[in-house]
Amino acid sequence: MGLLSRLTGKVTPQKAPEDDALLVHAMMLMCGADGMFDDAETETVEAYFAQVPEFHGKNFGDVYQAAVKILRRYPNLIDSVKSLSGLSTQGLKNKAYILAADIAMSSGDVDEAEDRMLEAMQRVMEVPDSFCEKVIEVLSVK
Repeated sequence: MGLLSRLTGKVTPQKAPEDDALLVHAMMLMCGADGMFDDAETETVEAYFAQVPEFHGKNFGDVYQAAVKILRRYPNLIDSVKSLSGLSTQGLKNKAYILAADIAMSSGDVDEAEDRMLEAMQRVMEVPDSFCEKVIEVLSVK
């Protein structure tokens, strides 16, 4: 058994019903960190959605609409970050952080709004600094 198999061969815990929508919400938050969320941002979220194993076999439109409902519970984007504490496992919180960081870094430049959003997400989801540093290090190479 190789390293990749050993490290990824863990049994995946059952997700809570709202976890899919919260993961999409995390991606939406990062895409809209600058205050704008248009068709290009929706396409970015959908592209990531297509690559995440948790979403295999799921309909993007359905999960996206559930994420929009989460967003509408709050007066603004930054307040809606609080909802991410509802992710059912620390593993999913870490995944949400990775997805958000990857989206922020995919443009090549991380602006101040994205940096603040990522910090807020880290704080709300209680993602350890050491984990975040590793994520940023790996994504910087990517």
